[in-house]
Amino acid sequence: MTRIARWGTTAFGLMLMTAACGSSQPHEGEDSTPIRRHPIPQNEFIPEEIEATVDRLIVEINESSPEPMQMTVVLKAAVGFWQPVVKAANQAMGELGVTGSVLGSLTPSGDTDEAEQNQVRQVEQAVADGAEGIGIAAFGESQTAAVDEAIAKGVHVVTLDTDVPASKRAIYVGTLDEASGVTAGKTLLAMLPAPPGTVIIHGNTDPAWSNGMDRTRGAQGVFEAAGYDVLVRHAIWSSTSEAEDLEWMTAQLDSAEPPAVGMIGLFDISYRCAMAAEAAGKDLPIVAFDFNPTTVDYMRKGLIKATHTQRQYYQGYLVPYILYGIENIGLDATKAILAPHMVDDNRVNTGLDVVPADKIDAYNDFLDVIGSNQ
Repeated sequence: MTRIARWGTTAFGLMLMTAACGSSQPHEGEDSTPIRRHPIPQNEFIPEEIEATVDRLIVEINESSPEPMQMTVVLKAAVGFWQPVVKAANQAMGELGVTGSVLGSLTPSGDTDEAEQNQVRQVEQAVADGAEGIGIAAFGESQTAAVDEAIAKGVHVVTLDTDVPASKRAIYVGTLDEASGVTAGKTLLAMLPAPPGTVIIHGNTDPAWSNGMDRTRGAQGVFEAAGYDVLVRHAIWSSTSEAEDLEWMTAQLDSAEPPAVGMIGLFDISYRCAMAAEAAGKDLPIVAFDFNPTTVDYMRKGLIKATHTQRQYYQGYLVPYILYGIENIGLDATKAILAPHMVDDNRVNTGLDVVPADKIDAYNDFLDVIGSNQ
């Protein structure tokens, strides 16, 4: 059964709660109903290694006579980038037959402090409501205390997309930013003429956002090691910042010394690189990040050669399975199954999809297959 509720408008905006009420869990004295996944048709972009890992986890859980469980997944939003996460988390909870809810804003505000405080309240409420597992895409370190308090009360906590590394969370699931920056950097590097030359990065220069810094540092290191000069433009998400970005990048395209030979955007507003190149009348290789519709438009025009998409669907899908695994077979056994994707004792790297411009339609087919077209 699925229930959708909407409630009042606040400074944080409307919230969406989708609850998956499981009917497959046994009553006392009954045998467990085996977990069965919804089949996914074959597609070249399906991460077979992640699919195989989920299958192995299911085998182990099914052999453990799994118990009923209640869980909550708390997201930064329920729209845009987060829509596939909402869908995947609900699908996983439905397959598991758990009672659960996915929380996220339908109209995110720009008030980060309010958003962080709201997440803390959501975690506290989930614990009060009896959640045995919580997945959280945190806004930052301000969630550390709430996470640790939940864990102290016996709740399993898994982070996704954005980690809370100072907390006692069991596992982080998501994109490892420095490695992602390296991957994206290597994609562009293969398209560049030999140095000297300048590469313009639309990235992050604010140390307060460690994820953005890590991704930027990863890409920057690739180009500097190859002998290129690097200029970094700090990405800001606002309507006024677009004009400022274009002015700055257009000026650098005209005046950089040595001349600019390539551009790379590391976030979902990567398309601004293409806008700047178009305004400056420059024909040079550009690669992007995420699958923003505007980015796709520029890929179809041939101005963006490739993009790199985070596997947010699989982040949302894995979290309920991991929480359920921790509850039923234990943390160590769950980690052993996840080991092929773990870069250390507690971080699962879901990796990236590299999408060349000539594979847009094939990738759209893949998103349709998993129900994640935004």
